Amino acid sequence: MTHSLLFQHMFQLPLPIAEKLLRPVIVYLVLVVLLRVFGKRELAQLNPFDLVVLLSLSNTVQNAIIGDDNSVTGGVIGAFSLLAINWLVVRVLYRSPQLTRALEGRSTVLIHNGQIDRKALERESLSREELLSVIHRQGFEDFHQVHRCELEPNGTFYVEAVEPSIAEKHHADLMARLDALQREIASLRPQL
Repeated sequence: MTHSLLFQHMFQLPLPIAEKLLRPVIVYLVLVVLLRVFGKRELAQLNPFDLVVLLSLSNTVQNAIIGDDNSVTGGVIGAFSLLAINWLVVRVLYRSPQLTRALEGRSTVLIHNGQIDRKALERESLSREELLSVIHRQGFEDFHQVHRCELEPNGTFYVEAVEPSIAEKHHADLMARLDALQREIASLRPQL
C-alpha cells in the first residue's frame, strides 16, 4: 500500500462534516437527559452492575456518534463535537442557576438527625448497606452519628456529623487552654 493511499484511508471522510458534527451533539444531549431521568445513583457510587451499564452504554452509542467512519479525521471531528457541546452546556448552566436546578434536580436528604428516610433511599435505589458504606467512608460508624446526609445532584454525598468530631473537640480544647495561658501571662505582666 502506498503512502498516499494509507493517508487517504486514514483521513478521508465518508460522511459529510455537518453530520459528523451533529451526531455527537445529539447523542450527548440524549445521554444527559437519560442520566437525569434515571437518577443521581448512576452518578454516585458505581456497583458492578452500574459499571457494566456505563461501559456498555459507551460502546452502544459509539456507532451513533461516528457513523460508518473509522477515519482519524472523523474521530477528531467527533471528539471536537463532544468537547464543544460539553463546553457550551457548562457555560450555559453556569450563567443560569434556574436552568441548572431544572436539569440537575435537587439534593435528596437520606439521613436527618440520625434517622434514615427510607422513601428517599427507595427513590434513589440505594440500599441501607450502600448508605452505611458511604458514611463509613466519611469516618462515621453508624447512622446515629450523622446529623444530615444528602445525595447531591452530581452524585456526591454530603455528610454532616451530629456532634463535633474528636479532632474538632481536641482543637477546641487546645484553643481554650491557649486562651487560658494567654490570660495568665497577661495577668503576670503587671507584676514584673
